[in-house]
Amino acid sequence: MNKAVFFYRQLMYQPCCQWNKREAMQKSECHGGVHMRNRKAGSCDQRTLSSIQIKHRTTVQKSNSSSSASSPETARKLHPRPSDKLNPKTINPFGEQSRAPSAFAAIYSKGGIPCRLVHGSVKHRLQWECPPENLPFDPLLITLAEGLRETKHPYTFVSKEGFRELLLIQGAPEKAVPLLPRLIPALKAALVHLDDEVFARGLNALMQLSVVVGPSLNDHLKHLLTSLSKRLRNKKFKEPITSALQKLEQHGGNGSLVIIKSKIPTYCSICC
Repeated sequence: MNKAVFFYRQLMYQPCCQWNKREAMQKSECHGGVHMRNRKAGSCDQRTLSSIQIKHRTTVQKSNSSSSASSPETARKLHPRPSDKLNPKTINPFGEQSRAPSAFAAIYSKGGIPCRLVHGSVKHRLQWECPPENLPFDPLLITLAEGLRETKHPYTFVSKEGFRELLLIQGAPEKAVPLLPRLIPALKAALVHLDDEVFARGLNALMQLSVVVGPSLNDHLKHLLTSLSKRLRNKKFKEPITSALQKLEQHGGNGSLVIIKSKIPTYCSICC
């Protein structure tokens, strides 16, 4: 009787165990599927998030580029104003200067040049504190000649126009000739400058000085003609340099022609 009960219980227990094992396996498979789905969903969400971040970054970059393109400074570069031609390379008084001001800029800022710049709608001009005839050329004319090397407004205009106007006054030859030994180094520094605009201002100042002092400039020509001969290789300056040499010959006489020919053999005299 006991053996029969024992076998009966064994038979009832085995199906129950098999059913429990099957249920456990199904649950594990179910959990595994859920886990795989969660992993897939997580990777999908991660890819979606990364694509959203990339789109956001691209949108920010585009907005930054569009904002920079629409900034006033960029618009000014693309569409320059007519007044920009009158104020090339204008100094920003509120900006930080990377270098110390030049000697001419320091003198001008301290009021060492007795004139002020008057801005016109079409053309600028200088207003002198007293008639230029009453101003001493030493050291004013030399300071203006040194200012020809400046590259920023208003220094470029003040030096160029001030030098020209001083040489136009009555009695300028008598005041300028004694200063030639000190004027020539300043003019030479402008003529050897790498900036084309500085060179052009130096060349014009040399012609203006030649008209005033005449043959007195001949003794100093050899110090200036070397830089002119180098610039002659540039087609851009061939015509203005030739015109300047003709002015030097015209006001310097035969002595200037000999000096010019010794430094620039290809020069053709105006007398030919």
